[in-house]
Amino acid sequence: MAGSIDFYFDFSSPYGYLAAEMIETVGQRCGRGVNWHPILLGVIFKTTGAQPLTMAPMKGPYSEKDFRRSAAYFGVPYTAPSVFPIAGQNPSRAVLWMQQHHPEHAKAFALELYRAYFRHDRDISKLDVVGDIATALGHSADDVIAATQSDDIKNRLKANVEAAIAQGIFGSPYFIVDGEAFWGADRLPMMEQWIQRGGWSY
Repeated sequence: MAGSIDFYFDFSSPYGYLAAEMIETVGQRCGRGVNWHPILLGVIFKTTGAQPLTMAPMKGPYSEKDFRRSAAYFGVPYTAPSVFPIAGQNPSRAVLWMQQHHPEHAKAFALELYRAYFRHDRDISKLDVVGDIATALGHSADDVIAATQSDDIKNRLKANVEAAIAQGIFGSPYFIVDGEAFWGADRLPMMEQWIQRGGWSY
C-alpha cells in the first residue's frame, strides 16, 4: 500500500494554514492518507538560526504581501491577524490530545484552529479560544484545556519537535512522502506530480 503524506505545520505559519486547507484534497487525488504533525517553529529556529519572516529585514513587507497574494492565488480566505506571530504551544498540544482521544475529529479541529486565527483574527494561543473551538466541535473545553497543561501532552509535543529537527524539518509547511521532502505550500503541485509520476531523476 502506498505510504501516507506526513504534513508538518506550525499554527503561526500563514503558509501552513494555506497548506492545511489543501493537503487533504491533494492526498485524496493521489490516493494517499495524510498524517498531521504540529511543530513549533520557535524551537526549530533556535537550531537553524532563522526567524519569523515578518521580523527579518527587508523580507517583512514582502512576506506580508505574499501571504495575501498566495491566499488569493489558491482561493483561500485570509485575514492578516492583528497579533502575529503567536506561540503555538497551546493549540498544538490540544491537537495532540485530540489525535490521541478523538482521532476522527483531530484534522477538523486543527483546521478550525487555523481558520479562527487566519480568517477570524482570534488569538488561538489563548486557552479560552482553544476551548471555544473544541466546544463548537462537540468536545469539552475543560478536558482540552486541562490536557494542554498535562505533562504527558507537553512531553509529546516536545518529542515531536525533537523528532522533526532530527529529520531535518526546518519550516512550515513541510511534507515528506515516499522519503522525499517538500517545503512550502507552493510545492504542493510539485509534490502531487511527484506522487503521481512516481518521482523523477534529478
